[in-house]
Amino acid sequence: MKRNKISFKILAAVIAVAGFASCQKMDKPALGDYQKDNLVTPTTALRFFVSFDSTSAEDQQINKRFKDSVSGYPSFFPDASLKYGPGVHGTAYIGNGNKSLSYVNANDFMKSTSFTVAFWEKHNGVTGGDAEFVMSVPSTQGHWSNSAMLLIVDNKGAGTTLDSAVIKLMVAEVGNGDHWFELTGNNRMPNILDNQWHHLAFAYDETTSNMSVYRDGVLYKVLSWAGHGPIKFDYTKVSGFYLGGKTTDWGKPFNGGLDQFRLYNKALSAAEVANLYNSKL
Repeated sequence: MKRNKISFKILAAVIAVAGFASCQKMDKPALGDYQKDNLVTPTTALRFFVSFDSTSAEDQQINKRFKDSVSGYPSFFPDASLKYGPGVHGTAYIGNGNKSLSYVNANDFMKSTSFTVAFWEKHNGVTGGDAEFVMSVPSTQGHWSNSAMLLIVDNKGAGTTLDSAVIKLMVAEVGNGDHWFELTGNNRMPNILDNQWHHLAFAYDETTSNMSVYRDGVLYKVLSWAGHGPIKFDYTKVSGFYLGGKTTDWGKPFNGGLDQFRLYNKALSAAEVANLYNSKL
C-alpha cells in the first residue's frame, strides 16, 4: 500500500510538470511573430517596400509599422530612440543619426541586374562629421565596407552645404571591385537638406550602363558606368538589410526622415518616377 501511494505521488508530480510545461508552451508567441530568413520572390518589379504607415491595429506595434509590405515581414525591434512622425504619405521613419532599422533581407532584390532605389527624405540642415547612410546591404563578399551596396549623404570633407548635398551610391561585385555613382562638385544635389520632403530615385539600367538620378520627379543627372551592363551581386553572401544606415568608423545612420522606401529589380522610367512623386508614393 505504501509503495502504491509513493508511485501515485510520483505519477501526479510527472503529470503536474508536464501540464506546467504545456502551459509554458502555450504562453509563447505564435511562430508568425518570429523573423524568417527565407527569401521572398515577389510577383512584380517592386521587391521591397516600407511605407512606415499603420494600416491595422496590429501595425501599431512599431516593428510591424516598419514592416516590408511586400513580404509582410517586420523589421527587427528598433532601438527605443527611433520614432515615427508625419510623413509625405501617412507616417514616416524619423532617424536620429545614432541608430538604424535592420531587416532579415530585402527579399530577392540582390538578384537584380538592373535596379531602382526610390524614397522620400527630409533632412534639417548639414550635421557635419561623418557620412550619413540612407541604406546599406551588409555582405561577407570581402569589400572593405562590408557592404554589397550602400547609399550615403557624404558630409565629411566632400563639400556638402545647406543648399547642395554630396550623394554617393556604391555597388560592389565579387571579383570586380566597386563602382561609385557620385554627385559631387558642380553635380551636387541642390536644396534637399531644407527640412522639406523631397523624392529621390536612382535607376540603373543594364542595357545602357547608366544611372539616372531623379529629384522630385524630374531627371537631375545621368551617371555612366560605361559598358558595364548587368550588375553582378553575389546574393548568397548578403547578410541582411539596413535602412537608415549603420555605424562605422567613417559613417553613421541617417539623421532625418525617410518615407515610402522602395527597391525595384528594374530601372524605372521617367514617367514611373514622376508618378511616384506626383502621387506622393
